[in-house]
Amino acid sequence: MPALTLERLDHFGIEVTELRRAERFYTEVLGLKVVTHLGDQVLLDCGGQNLALFEVKRLPLEPGERRKKIDHPLGKGHHAFRVSRDDFAAAIERLTKAGVETAKPIDWGDHDCLYFLDPDGNLLEVVSYR
Repeated sequence: MPALTLERLDHFGIEVTELRRAERFYTEVLGLKVVTHLGDQVLLDCGGQNLALFEVKRLPLEPGERRKKIDHPLGKGHHAFRVSRDDFAAAIERLTKAGVETAKPIDWGDHDCLYFLDPDGNLLEVVSYR
């Protein structure tokens, strides 16, 4: 059987419990732009790639579960958004001002990262390379 050749990532999807709330977070806090609304999903532009928010009915995460994710984010499934050095500093301020739960920034030597949670407790990251 011939090898499969993956060309690139077309889109990635994130499950959310309240689509409109999630859309506001991803557009107003993170600055993504809406591409289209498709019933129970919203497609957003993320640097030329698409992020699909899918509404899924489920119970919200308990506060303790949210804390576990953000207190120890390394090695957990997440989505990372690359930003410039200037935008990394601005992201910390913007997320804090918006009341977003964040971990402490991590200095890896050649890059910095900041993990945070969206309103549904999805683990996200902004990363900036030097």
